[in-house]
Amino acid sequence: MKMKALKKLHFLVMGMVLILILAACGEEEAGSSATDGGSGEKQAEVTDVKVVLNWFAKSQHGGVYAAQENGLFEDQNLNVTVEPGGPQVSSINMVASGKAEFGLAHADQIINARNEGIELVAVAAAMQGSPQAFMFHKGHGIKDFEDLNNRKVYIQPGIIYWEYLKTQYDLSKVEELAHTGQHGNFIADINSVTQSFVTSEPYFMKLDGVDVETKLISDAGYDPYNIVLYVTKDYLKENKETVKAFTTAFVEGWNLYKDSYEEISTAVQKDNPDIELESLIFEAEAQADFIYGGDAVDHGVGYMTEERWATLIEQLHDLGILKEKFDAKDIFTTEFLPGN
Repeated sequence: MKMKALKKLHFLVMGMVLILILAACGEEEAGSSATDGGSGEKQAEVTDVKVVLNWFAKSQHGGVYAAQENGLFEDQNLNVTVEPGGPQVSSINMVASGKAEFGLAHADQIINARNEGIELVAVAAAMQGSPQAFMFHKGHGIKDFEDLNNRKVYIQPGIIYWEYLKTQYDLSKVEELAHTGQHGNFIADINSVTQSFVTSEPYFMKLDGVDVETKLISDAGYDPYNIVLYVTKDYLKENKETVKAFTTAFVEGWNLYKDSYEEISTAVQKDNPDIELESLIFEAEAQADFIYGGDAVDHGVGYMTEERWATLIEQLHDLGILKEKFDAKDIFTTEFLPGN
């Protein structure tokens, strides 16, 4: 009788222990499911960010659209909103005010923001050089910048590279006329010269049946990085992982864009339906050397050097545009580029 009682007690205790073990396992499994969706791995948190382009969507932003179309931002756990720029949209003001986390601008614009007390940090340069140029009628070109003398030159008043050129060359006999974005007067005067981007204006001249040639402004030594990805210094301090993630997708997007620009151009056109697909493809092909050439050949897309930034800071200060010089290391970093 006593033995039966002991056996009964033994089974009762074992049953209670088994119930406790199963309950503990159930709680652990439930907890795991709540945090990782039952996958056994912790799900990464998705971060919402916005990037503001420096102009309406064009091929110069192809890497951003390639990253978006191919899920590269998603792979980095980012939910990215792309906001096109325009004449009434300043990417620098939007980023500085916190309305966007990332922006695109040219290197001289990023430096000049210091005059307004805005401290930005460049993390990648899509273009190693500037496609800004003078455009002239074929056969009536300029070999040197002083050949601009005794010609009408259509130029935006106050544009930085023109101010720079006037300190490097004697251009006292140039007939300087305001550039309005229209090319009728240029077309009518075979000896005239106009500002341009080699990635766009020659295409439109071809449509008008006008044969043109160009001379890059960079030949004079003024060559700021173009389409530079940047953030504020404060945002960088607090969000290094997010900056690394975005920069990685940005660079990978440009690498992917190299061989898929025709496909990506259709995505760009969705954000800028006023531009022709053929124009986007012309721009993509014309800008290739600026993106994948230069230092990008050996160091990859996005690469920047302290020497280039220091030279630009010096040039802008000498022109009286930048109020105070500062260390180039304070405005750019390659820390977040892939492979670093």
